[in-house]
Amino acid sequence: MEVPRRPQPSSFTLALPKPASSALSPLGAAEKVANTDPRKEKLQEKNDDGAAERDQFGEETSSTEEELHVFAEASAETSEPVNTNTSAQEINVRLSSQDSFSEESSMSEERMAAEAEEARKKCEEEEAAAKERAAQRQMLALEELVQSERNYLRLLQLSTVTIRSNLKKLQPPPASLDSMFLYIEEVMDVSSRLLSLLDQKQVQPGDPHFLETLCDSFLSLSSDIEVAYREYLANYTQVTVLENSYKQKEALWNDIVGVIKTSAPEINATSLSFFLVMPVQRIARYPLLLQTIQKHTDRTHPAYALLEQTAHTSIALNCRINEYKRFREVADKYKKTETLTIKDKINRLNTHSIAKKTARLSQHIKHETGIVPKLVDEEFDVLEGFFYVLEHGILELLENVETYLYHLQRFLSCKTEEFDLDMDGEKYPICYKEISTALRQWILPTFEKRMRTLIHKPLCALRDLLVGPRNLIRKRLDKLLDYELIEAKSNLSYEEQDVANTYRTINTLLLNELPQFNGLALQMIWSMLGTFSCLHKDLASDMEQLFQSFAQQLPHSSLNRSAFWEWAECAVLEGARRMETLCRSVEDTLNAPAAQPLSPSSQRRLKQLTDKHGSGKIYQVMGTVVGSRDLDLNLARGELVAIISEADTRGDKRRWLVDAGGRRGYAPSSKLIRYHQPTDDPPPSPHLMLPEGMTAIRRHSYTPESRSLTVMSQPCFQVLAAYNFTARGNHEVSLRAGEPVRVLEPHDKRGNPEWSLVESRGGKRGYVPSNYLTITPLGAGPPGTYQPHC
Repeated sequence: MEVPRRPQPSSFTLALPKPASSALSPLGAAEKVANTDPRKEKLQEKNDDGAAERDQFGEETSSTEEELHVFAEASAETSEPVNTNTSAQEINVRLSSQDSFSEESSMSEERMAAEAEEARKKCEEEEAAAKERAAQRQMLALEELVQSERNYLRLLQLSTVTIRSNLKKLQPPPASLDSMFLYIEEVMDVSSRLLSLLDQKQVQPGDPHFLETLCDSFLSLSSDIEVAYREYLANYTQVTVLENSYKQKEALWNDIVGVIKTSAPEINATSLSFFLVMPVQRIARYPLLLQTIQKHTDRTHPAYALLEQTAHTSIALNCRINEYKRFREVADKYKKTETLTIKDKINRLNTHSIAKKTARLSQHIKHETGIVPKLVDEEFDVLEGFFYVLEHGILELLENVETYLYHLQRFLSCKTEEFDLDMDGEKYPICYKEISTALRQWILPTFEKRMRTLIHKPLCALRDLLVGPRNLIRKRLDKLLDYELIEAKSNLSYEEQDVANTYRTINTLLLNELPQFNGLALQMIWSMLGTFSCLHKDLASDMEQLFQSFAQQLPHSSLNRSAFWEWAECAVLEGARRMETLCRSVEDTLNAPAAQPLSPSSQRRLKQLTDKHGSGKIYQVMGTVVGSRDLDLNLARGELVAIISEADTRGDKRRWLVDAGGRRGYAPSSKLIRYHQPTDDPPPSPHLMLPEGMTAIRRHSYTPESRSLTVMSQPCFQVLAAYNFTARGNHEVSLRAGEPVRVLEPHDKRGNPEWSLVESRGGKRGYVPSNYLTITPLGAGPPGTYQPHC
């Protein structure tokens, strides 16, 4: 770097010593140097500038040589002689001052470096101390989580084992005591499993791997923790209600408090809720403890990401439990069935309820008439349909099982072995009596007991469980109608927002829970059917063992296997043929139509339905009808109804819309049969309207030879069908109005004159109502009719 030169002065005067004195004293030299102050100042400034430039650019150029060069030039220009000794002294002074300045600069740099090093060390010490404090706080938080979990489990075990067993010793023990501790065993189990996982690793809170072990253990049990705690928290309301009922009885409550204090004297507890509220508090404390540990854990820790995931999992777990508890509260509110009298229902009526029900009815009418489209949820409709199919199957299965048990009980009550068959002394009746006694006293009663325990009771419990989902489905329909009225609004009031939230909650609850209920119900049905088969297999095995003990005493026991089975097959087929013949005979006898007189109320209903819908729409219920769906009717056997529509709103022709005399609803078409009612002025029975003096030969259905000619005096008459008649079974015959018939018997087999046995033109025989026949003179019928002989 080029050093800028000092500008040359216009005049330069240098004081020289006198010629006489050839040597200068040190003092004189100093004065000489002092007399040259301006130049020295210039040189000093030049040295300072050079030093500054060296510091800035890092160049090591000697300023002393530059100053000497400048000084030599100045001396040459002035052409004045310069004393060499004086110049050397001045140079020495400059060098010493420059050395002192360099020493001061180096000392300042060393001092600053020392201070920076000291500050760095202090900062590192502070960071190390902060890390140590965070590690200590982390360890304390870990110890608190583990130790509080152990204390929590110990108190739960104390309340569940010791206090519970001592409360059962009270006379009498508190009612529904086990309901107080419902689901607490599951909570204790998941807590003990968490501690066991920590103990198996054999690590302590101070171990670096303990945090990772804790997080892994908690995450592996998170689903079990959620299941255990959500059921307990959902049932905790019942715990408080039950404890309040205990408090209403002062003597009982004093005994309970005494048992608690005696069982746990070291704990200041005065109620069961002191222990039973701990799970409610514990599940909410997990996120706080984990977040505290996360707060005092360095982000560079290997398990920090796992700890963060664990903390988020605990928060999400609490949110899901709270949501489940809210769903359960809504379900408990709407699924219960209230039995209210008419007075109670009237007392509940108010302006709000009337307006709400009117709006629902109006919306429902709009749906049925097609004015407003209905909000369709295909997923829910599928679940609802499957639920009703299951409900129908469960009710049918329960009805069949009850009928089975009823007939089994009737069979057991008929003790044929006690009758005297006048066969004393014979071997076969004795064997029969012994076998029958064993069947009725041991084998069949045991079978019946197992049937009631394993089949009938579970079916009854499953039937009772259907009430809750059915009520929720119906309540969802009501809330859906309310929701549709406010769906299009942009701004909702508080009450309208509550209605919308209630509908969404019920809908979500059904979508989540109904598939599980349907699956479990179907699984139970299959299980009970399998159990039913196993019970009959066991029954057959017991009966086989019983019969084998008497096999040698029975006939045909000496036959070989093939011959015995051939004889058995023939015997069974012969018995089946005889049984079939007997059944046909009994069926023909029982199926003969018999007119059953209607009660006065049924006659009034018949007249009302006939006047309103006509006689062609009147049907009679063949069997008891139990409604299982919305708008279904409960009808008794023999009840009269009028058909309004032969299909429901979905086009299902298996459900007919009927009028039951004021009540309208749906009934299964398979249980309805057309009712043939008499007219207001029925035609007289043909066997009562024969003219006097006329005779006729009685024709019997079982004597074909009786079809001899009937000789009657003039005029001659014929019997015609006055109305159309459709046969309802094999014992009846269908007729068309004006069709000639021949009366074989003017009454049925029971002697009832309201039915007549006739033969149609095609040779078919059967019963028709007597008032559907009329007698007309010969030739008055339509052309080509059957002409009897006169």
